[in-house]
Amino acid sequence: MLHRHPFLSLVTGAYLVFVAWLTLTPQSNHAGTTDLALRVLDALHRRGYAEPIGYAELEFGANIAMFVPIGVFLLLLFGAGGWWLAIAVSFAMTAGIESLQTQIPGRVPDDRDLLANGLGAVIGVALALVLTAPATIRRRRAKARRQEAARRA
Repeated sequence: MLHRHPFLSLVTGAYLVFVAWLTLTPQSNHAGTTDLALRVLDALHRRGYAEPIGYAELEFGANIAMFVPIGVFLLLLFGAGGWWLAIAVSFAMTAGIESLQTQIPGRVPDDRDLLANGLGAVIGVALALVLTAPATIRRRRAKARRQEAARRA
């Protein structure tokens, strides 16, 4: 799998390192990030935009968005037939992250993160399945034609 897709494997690995850095490093400077997000939300709210969205909803959405690429990358690496494996690995990854966060200063594990990350991975897998469906169908039809020709011979 990894040897057949070296560039995809490299990109996936780089993105996983980024996610690990984002989720598993001590969070001492969280206040600055929170302040920026709150200022942006406040500016949007003053203009009448995104009024039902608060910081909790923004964070939940960011967790979903962070795991969409993971679902896409894993589906591309495992293939369309491995969609269930891509989802299982994504859920295991997010469970591992949340478990490790109990030991990291400034990090607080949250069950909502499990839900958001898992949902993001499922969305990523579904998106990749839709985008790769035409090529998958072509490959399966070509394989069926080859098998039929071999049976006739």
